[in-house]
Amino acid sequence: MTFRILRLIPGLLLYGVADAFMIRAAIGVDPWTVFAQGLSLRTGLGIGLLTNLIGLLVLLLWIPLRQRPGIGTVLNILLVGPGIELGLWLLPVPEALWLRVVFFAIGLVLLALASGIYIGAHLGPGPRDGLMTGIHARFGTPIWVGRTAVEVTVLAIGWVLGGDVGLGTVAFALLIGPLCSVTLPLFDPKSRRARSAPAEVETASADAAARADGSARPAPGPAQG
Repeated sequence: MTFRILRLIPGLLLYGVADAFMIRAAIGVDPWTVFAQGLSLRTGLGIGLLTNLIGLLVLLLWIPLRQRPGIGTVLNILLVGPGIELGLWLLPVPEALWLRVVFFAIGLVLLALASGIYIGAHLGPGPRDGLMTGIHARFGTPIWVGRTAVEVTVLAIGWVLGGDVGLGTVAFALLIGPLCSVTLPLFDPKSRRARSAPAEVETASADAAARADGSARPAPGPAQG
């Protein structure tokens, strides 16, 4: 548990710093950050503080969904916001478009790495991810439907409030899933075992079939994907 918490904390702080890179790039950010940016423009509060407050409000929505937070959920609410503020304090504001694209790319890759680190700790989902899984468990709605509905809603509200919607928002939506599919197995032994299980089952089944029909064909290699 101690080791898992020690990897969780830097993972969440890195997540916030990654968000700061994309915010500084100013070519579009993810839907929840668009929402926090819009609220920041209207209230004068920092994006990091608002990220914490939004996470807390989302956590309250877990109650009717009968979700239970873990220590990772609580630390997510407490640490991602300070990570954003730390990153915004450290990072300059790039002016050249090419440098802004580089900032966004760095932020996107760092966010995927941070996701692998903190999700791999298995200490509870973040409040937003838990909201999606809670909607699925409570109402039977497919996760992608619930996630799309919630994120489109917060994106639209954030955009109306003045949040930064742009090509980066589209790039985030298209690339974060594939990137996390690479980083999560790097930091999560359980995910690696799950990915290898279908190949093991397929090989075992082929061996059994070969023994049953007396054939001498070799067993197939690992399954792709």
